[in-house]
Amino acid sequence: MRIRARYVLALLLLIPLADAAFLVVVAREIGAVTTVALVVLTGLLGMLLVRAEGRHTLRRLERKLAGGKLPTDELLDGGLLIAAGAFLLTPGLVTDAIGFLLAVPPTRYPVRRMLDRYVLTPYVDRKTDGFATGAVWTGGFPGGDGDFDGGPPGGAGGPDDGGPNGPGGSSGNSGEDVVDVDPDDYSVQDG
Repeated sequence: MRIRARYVLALLLLIPLADAAFLVVVAREIGAVTTVALVVLTGLLGMLLVRAEGRHTLRRLERKLAGGKLPTDELLDGGLLIAAGAFLLTPGLVTDAIGFLLAVPPTRYPVRRMLDRYVLTPYVDRKTDGFATGAVWTGGFPGGDGDFDGGPPGGAGGPDDGGPNGPGGSSGNSGEDVVDVDPDDYSVQDG
């Protein structure tokens, strides 16, 4: 899933447009002064929420670092909280709703998981050739060379060879004949 820059730009332009249209509709229903007060109130409450969630995330980050673990979830949460703060500071009800969705943990966690799966992991894979996430080629030549098309026998090669780590793989062998060897038939000779 690769999002092109023009779609992101179009989405960023549609958000303020939707926000302005929604503000006009709300102002007609409840009045202009009440709408402005609602926008200010949601912005203030949202910033208090982001501040509290930021402190909680910072404490979790410090605990992870003290335990010698990588705080990847906490860093993603921090980035999402920064985005939530930016949305909440932008005047409007649609941006405030997006900000609240990013600030509240039950809705922030699925967004974090999606970012991790579709943005962060593919980026790290590209930059480290699969070493960071374990999707590295483990045997043979990835492009195939002669009769040997990569990966050790039994299909335990790279992510695209159809082995157990690949998309079409299974935990069994990859269609090759399996030969059982009796260890009693072999002995070590001193010599």
